[in-house]
Amino acid sequence: MNRSAGILLSVTSLPSRYGIGCFDQSAYDFVDFLAKSGQTYWQILPLGATSYGKSCDSPYQAYSAFAGNPYFISLDELVKEGVLTREECEAADFGSDPADVDYDKLHANRFALLRRAYEHSDISRDPQYQQFVRENGWWLSDFALFMAVKNFFGEAPWTQWPEDIRMHWGFALDYYRRELYFDIEFQQYMQFKFYQQWSRLKAYANEHHIDIVGDIPIYVSPDSADVWAHPELFQLDEQNMPTRIAGCPPDGFSATGQVWGNPLYRWDYHRETGYSWWISRLWYSFKLYDVVRIDHFRGFDEYFSIPAGSETAATGHWEKGPGMDLFRKIKESLGDRRVIAEDLGYMTDSVRELVRESGFPNMKVLEFAFDSRDSGAANDYLPHNYGENCVVYTGTHDNETIAGWFQCIKPEEREMARDYLCDHYTPDGELYHAFISLAMMSKARACIIPIQDHLGLDNSCRMNTPSTVGKNWRWRLKPGQITDALSEQLLALAKRYGRANWAALEPEEQEA
Repeated sequence: MNRSAGILLSVTSLPSRYGIGCFDQSAYDFVDFLAKSGQTYWQILPLGATSYGKSCDSPYQAYSAFAGNPYFISLDELVKEGVLTREECEAADFGSDPADVDYDKLHANRFALLRRAYEHSDISRDPQYQQFVRENGWWLSDFALFMAVKNFFGEAPWTQWPEDIRMHWGFALDYYRRELYFDIEFQQYMQFKFYQQWSRLKAYANEHHIDIVGDIPIYVSPDSADVWAHPELFQLDEQNMPTRIAGCPPDGFSATGQVWGNPLYRWDYHRETGYSWWISRLWYSFKLYDVVRIDHFRGFDEYFSIPAGSETAATGHWEKGPGMDLFRKIKESLGDRRVIAEDLGYMTDSVRELVRESGFPNMKVLEFAFDSRDSGAANDYLPHNYGENCVVYTGTHDNETIAGWFQCIKPEEREMARDYLCDHYTPDGELYHAFISLAMMSKARACIIPIQDHLGLDNSCRMNTPSTVGKNWRWRLKPGQITDALSEQLLALAKRYGRANWAALEPEEQEA
């Protein structure tokens, strides 16, 4: 990573038609905006096929480590193909608020349209589709069957299916593949359309000198094709039920810790197989993204292990992870790749050593710099302590917006921040500009700012509040919020602090 800048924006948050951001013209317009603004990176949240219901479509609880989210398929493109009509799309109810994703209505109506598109297509005769199925059968076959069976059983988690298919027995697989042939083909069709449209969009971004920063969770969802089809990869019992699950220990934020529920890896098995599943996962991720941010990187050094069924994390303990052994094997197979290590949270010397030895840039979050519980000048998140090999954010998808954060912190923390900024005059409502400039002027090689912060939006526009359900992952840009004036502002910032992506700029913009 060279000295550069970028913007964090989930695909879901694009101001697309039909209820959710997707791979339509608004995505291409956003790439154009990034290029005009002198940016280098578009960081997105995971693109995985999200679950529905209790987890509220969290991109960090996907049905597969490989499959894409069908919500992102552009309906406009399907209209152009002639498999849907504009009237059919406009008749569907996706909600009336352009600044909100209504997942209930989306789930009820989006798949019905996609099924109609599949039925109107002649997909089985499409040689590109056939090639996609052949090349991706190593994950697609299990995923498509998983989703078809899941729908057949009323979307129940796989742990509640009849024993024969729950245990992935061969005769049951053969039976459901016959009985659910067209449902399976529909799932494959959606993955083909997802990959086809995403590949075009990513190529367009790269042609305009914009790199995509993707995001992969360290763990997979317990209700996923990965756990169902490959129980050997995880800490499960003889009935394929989890024995140990992931979470984090009690701390100053939670007296009982957090129970995430994801099954833990059998790292001994992964080691014996040369980490082949992880190598495949990273290889496939680098087909989708230019840079991969690995969430919860510290879990590769040590991970918190909780007995399955525990209501709190108080009974958990730390276990050693694979450490550098995993990343050496990945490098041997894939060569040098661009990775961002999300090393936020409780840090130990061994985690710091793993990050250092990997050579991956780690993350700095400006909001963490002004915590009165860690107010010393040695705070790792204060910009004067950054090295070059890091990526700085004002905040992430899990944090408050910078404007909302400043309003919510303690008075002494606001004073601390103003002292650091040498700014006791700017009104609170405009101080977000100063925080962005502080991040941009730092030594960090890359500076990635959530679009909400560039717009000075409050906490009603935050993306996720951890440990809550029902209101997350819903925020969207409204049409008209991305303007030429904002582009000029971002370009001026990028030039001022030596972060402009000159290759992406038109000649007249380079000279301005």
